[in-house]
Amino acid sequence: MMASKNYIDVIIDGKIYNIGGFESEAYLQKVASYINNMIMEFKQNENYRMQKMDMQRILLEINIANDYFKAKKQADLLENDLEIKEKEVYDLKHELIVSDSKAEATEKELKEALDKIKELEKEIVRLQTELKN
Repeated sequence: MMASKNYIDVIIDGKIYNIGGFESEAYLQKVASYINNMIMEFKQNENYRMQKMDMQRILLEINIANDYFKAKKQADLLENDLEIKEKEVYDLKHELIVSDSKAEATEKELKEALDKIKELEKEIVRLQTELKN
């Protein structure tokens, strides 16, 4: 089933725009608010206000791209950390399995040794009985 497109009216820089996307209305509103807040912030800067419109637009776009690349770098670092942690967990699980199988083997050897001791004890009793007779 195809997701239906959501349309929502948002205010950016004092103008109403109807935007659409497959994301939730809340998400679309969040995107619009982000851009609107950035514009408001920039408009408080006198140097920005003195620029021509196309220069103002480019400055906004550069700053949005800058935020994007910083967020992406952060996400990549977290993803990398996650991969390292997952490998550590895998290695620990593997070690645990190896330890478990070693413990099982040792337990088996111990049982065999105890059985052997019982057999030898029986043999000693048999030989002692034989010697008395």
